[in-house]
Amino acid sequence: MAATVGAKGSEMRRDGKTAAGGSNIWQRFGAFFLDPRNLYILGFLLVLALTFAEAARGRHRNFMIFAESTKLFWQQIAPYGANWTAAAPHLDYFLYGPLFNVLFAPFAYLPGLLGPFAWNLFNFTLWFAAIFTLPERFSREEKCKSFLYTLLILACTQLSFQYNVVVGAIFLLAYSLLERGKGFWAVLLILISGFTKIYGIFQLGLLVCYPRLGRNMAYAVALGVVLAVLPAVATSLEGLPAWYGEWFDALTSHKDTRPWQNVFYLRPFGLLEWRMWVQGGVLAALAAGLFARWRQWRSAYFRVGALACLMGYVILFSNSSETHTYVISLIGYTLWYWSMKRAGALLLFDKVLFWAVFAVVVVMPVDVLCPPAVMRAFYGVQLNLWLLIVLWARMVYTTFIRIPERWAV
Repeated sequence: MAATVGAKGSEMRRDGKTAAGGSNIWQRFGAFFLDPRNLYILGFLLVLALTFAEAARGRHRNFMIFAESTKLFWQQIAPYGANWTAAAPHLDYFLYGPLFNVLFAPFAYLPGLLGPFAWNLFNFTLWFAAIFTLPERFSREEKCKSFLYTLLILACTQLSFQYNVVVGAIFLLAYSLLERGKGFWAVLLILISGFTKIYGIFQLGLLVCYPRLGRNMAYAVALGVVLAVLPAVATSLEGLPAWYGEWFDALTSHKDTRPWQNVFYLRPFGLLEWRMWVQGGVLAALAAGLFARWRQWRSAYFRVGALACLMGYVILFSNSSETHTYVISLIGYTLWYWSMKRAGALLLFDKVLFWAVFAVVVVMPVDVLCPPAVMRAFYGVQLNLWLLIVLWARMVYTTFIRIPERWAV
């Protein structure tokens, strides 16, 4: 009997160790992905592999656009309209401001394939830094999860050598700097974003939520003048207005070249012909909500919500959004998601929405993970847009309309 009991006890201890060992494996697996150093190495290697896969086959077309336009810029040729068509008939439009060509020059003139690699790795590092330098109210675990949530769509964006990564990173970096009272550097980043791709300029509106508004607005005026005239290094001050005019012409004409992934193409509403009115009306409504809630400007939750709503607006109501640009709105969404504490039915709703957006918006466009036929079926009914609109409406509601009581100032 004693031997039997001893044997059983030993067997139970062995089972216990096995169970504990299995649990430890999963704990170590989870801990690996909640370590920023591991995530940086993982992301760095992924971006390196994707860049090599595309650049080695000459498929880094967006980088070619950026480099060719920059070389034209330094030859004092505006890279828009007829000039661009004549110089690069095999490439798509160039849609960025003259300041972009000033800043992109170090990448454009690197020899061989060094330029594409340096560009993508710089963008990835900036994105990583933007997430992991967020204020301490976001835990390390939340920052890691935000990075992981956007990693696949980030990879797709970098596979195309897009500028969206920089724009999204600047939104976060400027927010973090404002939260730390570094108004000068925050305004500088916002203006760099605005003078290169327009999107970021709207973040200036959030300056009202922070102390020393007058000082920050003075920074905006002074830095705006400097950045506006900086492209004159390749032209004359007299000729610079014409360059800006050609840039805006390129932006307005580009919107009609093909269908885009934004609310104006959402069936069955037919908002396309009312695009400018909708853009202006929604922006005015957001501004009205911002000032109507002036008592909430001191609330950290409100500032996060306002930022997330703005990042969603510039994508959903843009003239020419593509699936790659969703990376900007999604990283803002994750900040709201971690800040918006909820319970009961709302907790379930937000979790379902969180994972539905991840599955449809982040995973489905990756053809190695989702059969293209499945993606076309879901995107055919515009499920991606519907989910993003519901998500954005939820953020707007909890930020400007019915602020959770626990977050009210």
